[in-house]
Amino acid sequence: QVLLVESGGGLVQAGGSLRLSCAASGRTLSSSAMGWFRQAPGKEREFVAAISWSGDNTVYLDSVKGRFTISRDNPKNTVYLQMNTLKPEDTAVYYCAAARLKGITTIQRRYDVWGQGTQVTVSS
Repeated sequence: QVLLVESGGGLVQAGGSLRLSCAASGRTLSSSAMGWFRQAPGKEREFVAAISWSGDNTVYLDSVKGRFTISRDNPKNTVYLQMNTLKPEDTAVYYCAAARLKGITTIQRRYDVWGQGTQVTVSS
């Protein structure tokens, strides 16, 4: 059984940066695509970014392109989300997830393991 634990969330002013980390235990993630999702109050959870098992391929939500960067360190079993130029509309609980496949995917139902989430709040 794999366990994902997110960290790095917090309160930041608009224009600031945060780096989220997602550490896995219980099984290696090197054969899994990984993703970050977020859920704002009163809204459905949405895809933010994903990375293939090798790290060679990434995909982003249009509104975060150029500001967010997803990366992974397979030997450390950790995935990161670097968030720059944050905006108030980025405020949400951010979740990392591990997919049942190696290839990159934006589809939530293809992710079978989820972390507990970390709160990101961006003040204006």
